[in-house]
Amino acid sequence: MAIGEFAYASNSGRFLAAPVLESHPFAVVGVPFDGAVTNRPGARFAPQEVRRASLMLCDGLHPQFEVSPLGRLGDGGDMRLPNASPLETVRAAIEAQAKALMAKHHCVFIGGDHSVTLPLLRAARARHGTLALIHFDAHCDTWQDHFGEPSGHGTWTYEAMQEGLVDPAKTVQIGLRSSGERATREYVKDQGGAIYTARALRGKDGAALQDMVAEIVERIGTTPCYLTLDIDCLDPAFAPGTGTPEPGGMTSSQVLTFLEELSTLNCIGMDCVEVAPAYDHAELTSNAAATFIWTYLCGQIARLAR
Repeated sequence: MAIGEFAYASNSGRFLAAPVLESHPFAVVGVPFDGAVTNRPGARFAPQEVRRASLMLCDGLHPQFEVSPLGRLGDGGDMRLPNASPLETVRAAIEAQAKALMAKHHCVFIGGDHSVTLPLLRAARARHGTLALIHFDAHCDTWQDHFGEPSGHGTWTYEAMQEGLVDPAKTVQIGLRSSGERATREYVKDQGGAIYTARALRGKDGAALQDMVAEIVERIGTTPCYLTLDIDCLDPAFAPGTGTPEPGGMTSSQVLTFLEELSTLNCIGMDCVEVAPAYDHAELTSNAAATFIWTYLCGQIARLAR
């Protein structure tokens, strides 16, 4: 057996044991920043743990898409970030690095807290124009400030709409269930977007989600679409390792159904955020995150091959 045939490449610190990023069309890059959290810190350590969890997935094809990212994927390592600087300084560093990466690759970013999504959207908007947005989360992230802070991991959606980075009518939130004033919880819907709450998803999976999938596909059409997945969209039973767990969330199979069925969209990038390994149990959260990223990559590779 050749070295490249071993199923579990435990000596690799890269996603799927993929090679170092060069001219590969797809890239995985870590964004190790958690300076904007409001509850439990630790998401800066997620990239290394999600990479470690991904090594189980490196020896086969996706069972639906019949492809593997390997051969098309490179790991770009982690962004170099000034973690002790003001948030906007960190965001400027993220945006600059993301622009350079997006110019050459279809990127998946591993956060980090959800504040990193705003500069990633700024970089994507500069390249692709106004974006559609699919946002998996327990929280609406449309607060105008967050516990007195003017900007953070709970304000980025509001800021993205205010800056014109995303088309409100083509913004879709999935899994919301946290408390909050009505104007904040329903902000995206009030701006013309769509919200599928965790309550609306209860008891539904597989074929029962197809009507929602069809509505999302029709809403977004061919517009370049960015997908952001906060791991706390999952119920804490599936993802205990996160900074702001909210009971009553989505199942892993529900998220996978959405990722698989929405793979036909014109997606131009993804991030997976808010994995906090210190609070995880049996690697449940990092395994879920790695599988979601792998599924997204396989779906996009299959789409582009059609």
